[in-house]
Amino acid sequence: MKLLRVGPPGQEKPALLDRNGILRDLSGHAADIAGATLLPDSLDRLRRLDPSTLPELPATTRVGACVGAVGKIVCVGLNYSDHAAESGMAVPSEPVLFMKPTSAICGPFDDVEIPRGAEKTDWEVELGIVIGKTAKYVTEAQALEHVAGYCVVNDVSERAFQLERGGQWDKGKGHDTFAPIGPWLVTSDEVEDPQALDMWLEVDGTRYQNGSTRTMIFGVAHLVSYISQFMSLQPGDIISTGTPPGVGFGQKPPLYLCPGQTMRLAIAGLGEQTQRTVAA
Repeated sequence: MKLLRVGPPGQEKPALLDRNGILRDLSGHAADIAGATLLPDSLDRLRRLDPSTLPELPATTRVGACVGAVGKIVCVGLNYSDHAAESGMAVPSEPVLFMKPTSAICGPFDDVEIPRGAEKTDWEVELGIVIGKTAKYVTEAQALEHVAGYCVVNDVSERAFQLERGGQWDKGKGHDTFAPIGPWLVTSDEVEDPQALDMWLEVDGTRYQNGSTRTMIFGVAHLVSYISQFMSLQPGDIISTGTPPGVGFGQKPPLYLCPGQTMRLAIAGLGEQTQRTVAA
């Protein structure tokens, strides 16, 4: 299934994209694409619905973040060896973790703000893992049982805040609109192999990132298991799994975003995002 949330900011309702590309209203069958709706039994119940019986929604309806009431966003840094190299950083022996605040979440087609005082705002296309069942101390063999599905995440970053302002990466990762998520949550049964997904990102029509989850250092199952040793993962939590090379920070010379630009990014089978940059 391709699940999404549509409507004005703060008033999104659950929807489904059927096989013909028609938006269908799920609000009669789920309160939101969040929490208990993401449990395996709940997703199975939604799969049994006949999409043709659901009300159609206008194709022009705004698309919000594909998961609501997100508890936390756990991000993985330097998870592609070639991205670590372009960043001038060592390949990690264990996953590098940091958090992104849920206040950074926005829709996949919403404007992205360039923060006040920003100098080096950057792009990062990433695979998002959406948790569907509580994971605590799970093994790698069990890990994928706890995944509801996958989505596209743009891990927008302000590099000067991240790397030059006295420690913790979070301050460069957490500005409002720095976590566009969606357009769809594609349930795990429709993603044959999360380690075989091509991904790309363009700015103003120029392709900067061309990568694949095949080259991740730590794969999806390892990440879910690893993170669950340090914190429980709850339904609706999102893991953003790192970015392939081609970020602005790694260009020679470096390139950074400014107001008035357009980012387009996609992951095969998970949909495409478009954002315009604006001044905060």
